[in-house]
Amino acid sequence: MRLGPALGALAAPALMMVLSATAAAGMTAAPIAVLQGLDKITARVSRFDVPVGKSANFFTLSIEVRECQRSAPEDRPENAAFVEIYENRPGEQRLRLFSGWMFSSSPALSALEHPVYDLNLLECKGTAPPPAPSAPSAPKSPAPGGSRGKAAR
Repeated sequence: MRLGPALGALAAPALMMVLSATAAAGMTAAPIAVLQGLDKITARVSRFDVPVGKSANFFTLSIEVRECQRSAPEDRPENAAFVEIYENRPGEQRLRLFSGWMFSSSPALSALEHPVYDLNLLECKGTAPPPAPSAPSAPKSPAPGGSRGKAAR
């Protein structure tokens, strides 16, 4: 289903409100997006994990997850992922089919339009890796003229 120009203009502000609401809700980054793909011809459903920054293949589709975020446990469950989907056909140039945010709670809000395949975000999982520890600083040498022993009383 394609949105007409007038309806598309109305959908853009609604999408921006959803994006700003998810940002305000305290979304946290997650390193893995769990996606579900459907082959409409064979009715085969596949569930697969795609690490953020990596690529995965689903038949002729190449899926790249740029970012994956989930809501805090005390908030309404929501997962959002920025996904780019390309189609790879032999002998043809790679064609981008989709680039945008997908939401687990509203898959139809921003969906891949393809005659053979459907793809939805199920969840973002895992914890973001902790920041790299900083190198320990070298022990400081005493100031010139200072003593290494106990201070005088």
